[in-house]
Amino acid sequence: MGTVIEIREIPESDVGRMVDLACLVFHVRIESEQERDGWRVRRAERIGAYDGEALAGQVAAIPMRLAVPGAFLDCSAVTYVGVLPTHRRRGVLTSMMDRMHAYAAAAGRPVAVLWASQGAIYGRYGYGLATRAITLEVDSSRPLELRTVPDERPLRLVDPDSAAEVLGPMHMRALAARPGGLVRDDEWWRRGILPAADPETAPGFTEPRVVVHPAGYAVYRTNEEGTVRVVDLVAETPAVEAALWRYLASIDLTRRVQATNRPVDELLPHMAADPDQVVIKNDAGAIWLRLIDVPGALAARSWATADTFVLEVRDDRVPANEGRWRLATGTAPACDRTAGEPDLTLSAADLAAVYLGGTRAATLVRVGVVTEHTPGAAARLDAALAVPLAPYMNDDF
Repeated sequence: MGTVIEIREIPESDVGRMVDLACLVFHVRIESEQERDGWRVRRAERIGAYDGEALAGQVAAIPMRLAVPGAFLDCSAVTYVGVLPTHRRRGVLTSMMDRMHAYAAAAGRPVAVLWASQGAIYGRYGYGLATRAITLEVDSSRPLELRTVPDERPLRLVDPDSAAEVLGPMHMRALAARPGGLVRDDEWWRRGILPAADPETAPGFTEPRVVVHPAGYAVYRTNEEGTVRVVDLVAETPAVEAALWRYLASIDLTRRVQATNRPVDELLPHMAADPDQVVIKNDAGAIWLRLIDVPGALAARSWATADTFVLEVRDDRVPANEGRWRLATGTAPACDRTAGEPDLTLSAADLAAVYLGGTRAATLVRVGVVTEHTPGAAARLDAALAVPLAPYMNDDF
């Protein structure tokens, strides 16, 4: 008979053991104490699976705020998910995820998000793939000619140590315009966007450089091989975006610009006079979203059209979401239980996938995972969910 696995909170004294477990399951070698310190999870709810006194599994959730259409919602940013290879297939991860979702519900956080190292895992916990991202590479060995006329207001370099004060308001305006990102505080800027070194994702690159336009900014790093690595770029107009990309492509002693996480509707490939100069290297799934509180999340976001739907939601992990919901969209959205006949039947994971407007419900009907009982209901729901800019997140956690 196997030992009993106990699910309980991880105390501060075991945070170092969390780093060790994360390194083991993600096959990471830490070279320095500074790098180890960067791996420590902070200000998070920490849930562990203990086999006796041994930490056999872990989940952490950082309380954040997520930009959704028309609102900012309290959110659990899920991270540090891992189970020792000796303890797999024993229900450990399921128990920890259920506990974490219960904590989120009790705290009034209607949504949770995560980056998935293995995407196939999280659908069974009610997460749907809600955003995608592309990787761009620009050949900057020759001038980047653009079809969009750049905004010629002056650019300036600012000190990374004081950059958050300058960049924060512009980032907040960007979140209001494009759903999917996280609200950043000073610590998040300092540790997540502007750390002096980034050995995990940008080894061998310089400290961050910050260039600011009156209506936008770019954070980037460079290396001796002539690569400019874009960390974060925000522009309030296409002309400002053109000005920032032109700057990045014209830095002396560089020959390429790489941007590893950009929105799928990025304008640069269309701005370039020579489309072959800007190459999309990758298009991949990004953020997975979980609706902890289905009616709360649906009523909180804004909607592009006024309509009414009955949604039959399947959710075997958060029973409070299960059932039929009458959703009224428009200027005064509401979502309440109903006994009415459904227009659409879908899982909580598929509802999460369409929630930010990045995935079409009609596509999921065609795939066969969403059932359309009322002809045209999926297309109407897509019209109500529509957003002007594709959802996107550029925060690693």
